[in-house]
Amino acid sequence: MTANGTAADGRLTVAVLGPGGIGGLLAALLSRSGHRVICLAGDETAKTLRTGGIRVRSGLFGDFTAEVEADTELRETVDACLVTVKATALDTALTRVPPTALGDDAMVVPFLNGVEHPQALRARYGPHRVAPAVIRAESTRLAPGEIEHASPFAEIDLTGDTAPRDRLDTLTQALAAAGPTTRVLPDETAALWAKMSFLAPFALLTTRHALPLGDVRTRHREELTALIEETAAISHASGGPADPAQALARYDAFPPSTKSSMQRDAEAGRPLELDAIGGALLRAADRHGVPAPVTARLVRELGETAH
Repeated sequence: MTANGTAADGRLTVAVLGPGGIGGLLAALLSRSGHRVICLAGDETAKTLRTGGIRVRSGLFGDFTAEVEADTELRETVDACLVTVKATALDTALTRVPPTALGDDAMVVPFLNGVEHPQALRARYGPHRVAPAVIRAESTRLAPGEIEHASPFAEIDLTGDTAPRDRLDTLTQALAAAGPTTRVLPDETAALWAKMSFLAPFALLTTRHALPLGDVRTRHREELTALIEETAAISHASGGPADPAQALARYDAFPPSTKSSMQRDAEAGRPLELDAIGGALLRAADRHGVPAPVTARLVRELGETAH
């Protein structure tokens, strides 16, 4: 990474596309640790961030305000562009990052739900630039420039079968020094499907029944178990991990009041990431000939209620 010559002193220039709950948190942490951060957003949000910075409330990282730059479009070479928008907003958001604005060494790092976005991003930006990431953290944008990080952890897995390892390592070091526990995983498919296998049952069932996880795992446990088994079978066929018993144990360990981000989107009347999660799951099941009747029913029912 040598964009703008900044990596020589360890200071990176990082664009953050979509400074919401996750993007805003990462932007603020990277800025606080000395990196140059450019947030990409709409006019009003960009103006707010330029004047007031990003204010973070976090039990793990403390309460602080970080200065950032902000614009509506990427206009210069950066070391990395973190893509932290919802899947439903991805196509529109990517117009803020023209491929011609990225230098040869720039990395595009999507923190998105689902498993299909890396292929689309590689078609747009080139295989060597795209390094998918998975983050485990509960972080919410309360208002433009106001972030509440509620979980006692923030963990990032960086992957990228087609990205140069030295660039992955450089970004990993920067993120880890900024705060989140960060590592590079060697198998991109396994990393993405590990998250998908956990996320899909959680998102689909909490949203379909409009209940927190505690009620889902007690009142709808048979359905949860069936969906976990379906998802594990699809993951295994796709080259990912499959451990239904471990997945169920993880759900049982979560606080009963836990809600999925899809459920929160439904409650707020926002578009659902139904296609990126449920749709992608069904397309993978179809490709590999894996029966998925529970998934198909839930996706159909959620699609009907969303319209």
